[in-house]
Amino acid sequence: MKRDAIKRRPLADTVLSTLEPEAREYREAYGLDRLYFVVSPTGRKRWEVRYKHPITQKWSFMGVGGYPDTKAKKARAQAIQIAELVADGIDPREHLRGGGGVRTFGVVAEQWYEHKQMQGRSAKTLTKMRHWLDNDALPALGDMAVADVSRADCVRVQKGIEARKAFNIAEKSRAFLRRIFDFAIAHGYCENNPASNLLDVAAPAPVSKPRPHLLEEDLPEFLRALRMTTSRRSTRLAAWMVVWTASRPGMVRWMEWSEIKGKSWHIPAEKMKMRRDHVVPLCRQALQALEEMRPLSGRSRYVFTGEGAKLPVLSDAAINRCFSNAGYKERMTGHGARHTAKTLLSEHGWPLQWTEIQLAHKPIGLEGVYNQASYLEQRRKMMQWYADYLEALEVGMTKVKRDKFKRRQRDVTA
Repeated sequence: MKRDAIKRRPLADTVLSTLEPEAREYREAYGLDRLYFVVSPTGRKRWEVRYKHPITQKWSFMGVGGYPDTKAKKARAQAIQIAELVADGIDPREHLRGGGGVRTFGVVAEQWYEHKQMQGRSAKTLTKMRHWLDNDALPALGDMAVADVSRADCVRVQKGIEARKAFNIAEKSRAFLRRIFDFAIAHGYCENNPASNLLDVAAPAPVSKPRPHLLEEDLPEFLRALRMTTSRRSTRLAAWMVVWTASRPGMVRWMEWSEIKGKSWHIPAEKMKMRRDHVVPLCRQALQALEEMRPLSGRSRYVFTGEGAKLPVLSDAAINRCFSNAGYKERMTGHGARHTAKTLLSEHGWPLQWTEIQLAHKPIGLEGVYNQASYLEQRRKMMQWYADYLEALEVGMTKVKRDKFKRRQRDVTA
């Protein structure tokens, strides 16, 4: 059921079990004992208690278990216990840390996740963490005392992910588990990290194949097909944005309106996992696409919003599905569009440094230390040339047009 359909409190079990997720995590007051019911975008549910710290007098939330494993009666009992501790001047978190209660993996994992939120991790990274917690880590380890989790338990989580061939998630799982236990050790919740060296027992990931991409001679037909695709407007425009900017599909999917500044797209450093912001020049065609999206998502945080409640942006598969709908399944992908741009620009004599920065590739060795140039204005001209060149291929390239493009390229790079 929708949260706005709630009529009475305390919340009945039928309400708890049927509450639907939304694009963002939300809390609903249970109705007693400052107890709250939390529903994540992935559909996982848990209990939290709101309490005032007896020393700082600041309000805070403390997790007391996941639902349906922890029923309302048990959650209420824990809420009452927390209220009694606060009344006696005891911080319930410190009480638990000092041995006054069992510190479960679930509690520590949620504490670690809250810490990452406070560190300002990007929404994309937090969504991946939340999805992994809700679907892999907490169902397997959530109710275990964190100090009792063994290496075999961590291996079991890893094997479960590998069994569904999700090797990228398995890699992230190893990192997340290791960091959670490092966090637990730093706070004195356990002594050892059972998630260290999980790579030693990891199943070998399949050898990656070159990403499907197109060469120049294939582009006219592809561009015309993409123009005619019946995919949703937001998906279609996101696919074009990948083509025009040569940006990673994930970056385009999570593009925020606040990142659009004039004729450039400023992607924060933490989002890119780089030392500084990455600035993407936007060609005329990309700016027109943003204006087309504004009536659809201009009041939202994200440019390319999703349809369902589970994710605020387009799904991972949306852009590749758009290419498939255009008739290019397994022939072109979002990442393949980057290969296509790199190849075409290189073949037409555009400088390597410009294309590498446009693709947000990290410079190697001393080049990365000493050369901090962004070549923004040069890249702006290069990417406008590229978008215009694609447009000419789509409608029909002629010798006269090709000669004009050669002169444009020489004028910029001379």
